[in-house]
Amino acid sequence: MNNIKKKLNVVCFGEVLFDVFPTHKKIGGAPLNVALRLASLGVNAQIISRIGNDEIGKELLNFIKENGVSTNTIQIDESLSTGEVLVQLDKKGSASYTINYPVAWDKIECNPEVESVVKKADAFVYGSLVCRDLISFNTLLELINYAKYKIFDVNLRAPFYTKEVLIRLMLQSDFIKFNDDELYEISAFLKSPYHSLEQNILFIAEHTNTKHICVTKGSHGAVLYYNEKMYYNSGYKIDVVDTVGSGDSFLAALLCKLLNNDDPQNAIDFACAMGALVAKNEGANPKITDKAIHTFMNPTKNNT
Repeated sequence: MNNIKKKLNVVCFGEVLFDVFPTHKKIGGAPLNVALRLASLGVNAQIISRIGNDEIGKELLNFIKENGVSTNTIQIDESLSTGEVLVQLDKKGSASYTINYPVAWDKIECNPEVESVVKKADAFVYGSLVCRDLISFNTLLELINYAKYKIFDVNLRAPFYTKEVLIRLMLQSDFIKFNDDELYEISAFLKSPYHSLEQNILFIAEHTNTKHICVTKGSHGAVLYYNEKMYYNSGYKIDVVDTVGSGDSFLAALLCKLLNNDDPQNAIDFACAMGALVAKNEGANPKITDKAIHTFMNPTKNNT
C-alpha cells in the first residue's frame, strides 16, 4: 500500500479453517482473514494456530504461505483434524455457521516461539471463539501478558462463549471491535441502563478502561471511539454477494491505518470501503487493491 509509513508487525491468534458452503469451500477463520488482509496491505502478518496432519491442512498451509502470511507458528496436531465450518447463507447473503468441535485449533499450545513473536509484534489480534477450549484459551491468556497492544475482535458464535470469558478479555484489551448486536448483548451482560449505541460504547469504555472501541453496523457503516472522540461512517451501498469475512477485512484495514497513526476518520472511511468490497465478492478473502478501494470511495476522482 502506497501510504504505509513503517513496516508493521502484527500477530493474529486463533482459528484457521475451511468455510464449507453448499456448493464450494473457502479458506477462512476470523484471525486468519485479518492476517491475510493485513498482509495484502503491506503489513508483516503472522498467525498462531494449529491444523491437522491431513490433506486440507496442507492445502490451508500452502494458501497462507502463498498469500504472504508467516506460517512459522502454525502447529501440527497428529490426532485432531483441520477445522471446518458449515456455512448457510440467507437471501440477503448473511451467514450462519455450524462449527465442528473439537478440531486442531482448539489445542493451540504455548511455547517459547509463540511467546517470542508476540513480544516483538506491534499488535496482537485475537477473538472469542478460540476460547471455547481450555487449552487454546489458556495459551491466549498467557500470550496476552506479552503483547504491546491487544486487540479483541469479539466474534459471538453460540454456544461457544460465556459472559465471564468475554468480560475477562475486554478487561485485558486495548482495542475492542464489536458488531452492533454484540455491543448490545455484552452491554446487557454488564447491566448497562442505556439504549443508544454511543451511550453503550462509552459505558463499555468506562467499565473496561478501554480507550479504543469500534462498532460495525453492517450496511450502515461503523462508529469508532478513539481517544475520547467519536468518528462515523454511514456505509456504502452495494449488492451483497456474501458477508463472510467482511468484518475481518474491515478490522485489518482499520488497524493498518490506526497503527500507522493515520487520521481516525480516514481510517474508518477506508475500513468501511474495504468491508463493503469484500461483501460485494464471494468468500472471505477476495483480492482487493488499494486503487480499487480509493476508486470505490471516490469514483469521480482520478485514482491513477
